[in-house]
Amino acid sequence: MTSKYGAKKTFRILGGEKIEFDSLKEAKRFDVLYLLLKAKQITKLTLQPSYTLQDGFRDKIGKKHRPITYVADFKYTKDGVEVVEDTKGFKTEVYRIKKKLLLHKFPSINFIET
Repeated sequence: MTSKYGAKKTFRILGGEKIEFDSLKEAKRFDVLYLLLKAKQITKLTLQPSYTLQDGFRDKIGKKHRPITYVADFKYTKDGVEVVEDTKGFKTEVYRIKKKLLLHKFPSINFIET
């Protein structure tokens, strides 16, 4: 199935487990990162790490508001430094805002867009 931005869901099989990616570009980046992991050039490769940008809360009339989260494509450690990576073909306005909030709340993260 193709998304409204033209990206096609893609799959990889790893250790008998099926991994779904939102685009072919993201799946190809995973292939590269997985090779770097096997070559011990990176460690702690994580898929879809989530960061809470704002906690959920109830407003003054009691309405519940869900937390605002940012879900990146990958997280890994390279040379002792945490790297958060997102593979983007099209940058929506929501993505741009969440990226700014992420960089502000977590300034020690090295963020990469591919």
